[in-house]
Amino acid sequence: MVRDYSAFLPGGAPERQPEPALSAIEALGWGAFFAGQIDATDLTETPPVRVTAVHRSGLQVVGEGIDEIIPPGIDATVGDWLLFDRERPKASRVLERRSLIKRRAPGSDWQVQLIAANIDTLFVVTSCNQDFNPARLERYLAMAFDADIEPVILLTKTDLAEDPGSYADAARAISERVAVVALDARGDEPGQVLLDWCGKGRTVAFVGSSGVGKSTLTNALAGRKDIATRAIREDDAKGRHTTTHRELHPIAGGCVLLDTPGIRELQLADAASGIAELFDDIEALTGACRFRDCHHETEPGCAVTAALESGALDPARLERWRKLQAEDAFNSASLSQRREKDRAFGKMVRGVVKARSRNRR
Repeated sequence: MVRDYSAFLPGGAPERQPEPALSAIEALGWGAFFAGQIDATDLTETPPVRVTAVHRSGLQVVGEGIDEIIPPGIDATVGDWLLFDRERPKASRVLERRSLIKRRAPGSDWQVQLIAANIDTLFVVTSCNQDFNPARLERYLAMAFDADIEPVILLTKTDLAEDPGSYADAARAISERVAVVALDARGDEPGQVLLDWCGKGRTVAFVGSSGVGKSTLTNALAGRKDIATRAIREDDAKGRHTTTHRELHPIAGGCVLLDTPGIRELQLADAASGIAELFDDIEALTGACRFRDCHHETEPGCAVTAALESGALDPARLERWRKLQAEDAFNSASLSQRREKDRAFGKMVRGVVKARSRNRR
């Protein structure tokens, strides 16, 4: 161990210089990845702003001396960085994203809903009660893996569970690559336990069902109590919606937190790589099958059925893998068809506009 003897030298130990205060955009998570996409002219004429909330009236953007609402029309979501055009706000340019989480939007019109952008760590929050559901957790984890975001499973309400350790064991069984943290969302514990993920310049997000403690965690990490919280229903452990929109909350130290409303339905689309990464054990088995087009049912030489027979593979896990694969394939194909129809419609509209323009000459 190298000892520091500077205190015993003439003049004593040099005084530690305080770290420079963060600028407004650094406090919002601005860093080298985004700075490398712009030049000095961009910085002056179209200053960077971050989307801190999504409202029905538009996007709330905040930057150096800027706090504005941009009307709907920009294909952006909370967490995005924009180059803000003061003269034409709706013409503001979205910077390249470091990550993006999305889902198939509820309804029958086959749209993609952007949930959040530029997230470094996704805390998937669930309670140690009836809310705990491995299939739902797998959906969130596949979404995170597909977006190249580090996922962490947070187990809350440990103080109300008779055996919180059993929930932690079940969560760890989902994937060896995902950290599992069990805690009481109230008090100082979140700030201490989650500190490693909440460094300067990082953006973390809480996702999960209503009532699992996302807003409580946000309050605990931010060191305040201004975000409303509500208790779960005692009869079925179901949560009540507290957060009504997605919003970023900068906290001391340069980390940014995203609190989100509870998600009732998470339909995956274009997430094949995330599903493969989450179920890498099953993917490895499929590669060992005798036939490339093996359906893992009655074919000879199937490594998957052999693992089932030996007990090395849980049948319920295999069934969940099949379900997510089928859902993602169906949704991805349907969304692709919708995009093709939109492109064809746009081409037709442009053709009509050009024809009218020629006729006017």
